[in-house]
Amino acid sequence: MSSAAIALTSPAPAKSPKKRAKSPRKKTGLTVSDLILKALSTSTQRGGVSLVALKKALKAGGYDVVKNNARILIAVKRLVTKKSLVQTKGSGASGSFKLNKKPPTPRKRKVVRKKKPKAKKVKRASVKKTAAAGATPAAKKSPKKRRKSKSPKKAKRPAAAKKPKKPKSPKKTKRRVSKTRSVAKK
Repeated sequence: MSSAAIALTSPAPAKSPKKRAKSPRKKTGLTVSDLILKALSTSTQRGGVSLVALKKALKAGGYDVVKNNARILIAVKRLVTKKSLVQTKGSGASGSFKLNKKPPTPRKRKVVRKKKPKAKKVKRASVKKTAAAGATPAAKKSPKKRRKSKSPKKAKRPAAAKKPKKPKSPKKTKRRVSKTRSVAKK
């Protein structure tokens, strides 16, 4: 019984999980967009290749179309926006596509040269006046030290929109009954 009590009180030391060394993934083969461009360059159809035919060509080339369907659609859209592909029919990633015969030319950025600011002229007359006045380095005032704020600044809340005041309705005047009439009736 003492051996069972010892086994319960001293649990086995917990094993630390082994850390895997992260190895950078190396790209193997062509990218999806390169495969699409390659498949379209081999086609002979005048009206362009449909998305279904494009997927068949990629599958024949050994690419897993079912697993990477989203990547294909994104790559097709990206190639159309980059103007590497021309969309002949449809919209988005559906329809027919063909290669752009006129490759897009990259736009040249305008080089903006900044003008150098002109050097400010120092007035020597003012320098002579301070020296003539007898200003010494010891007489200069030391810069004031800034106090650090103890609490962080609170963000300002936008002022609540004021409700427009309702125009006051004129007070209704009560009719006064003269006492003389009530007395006269009695």
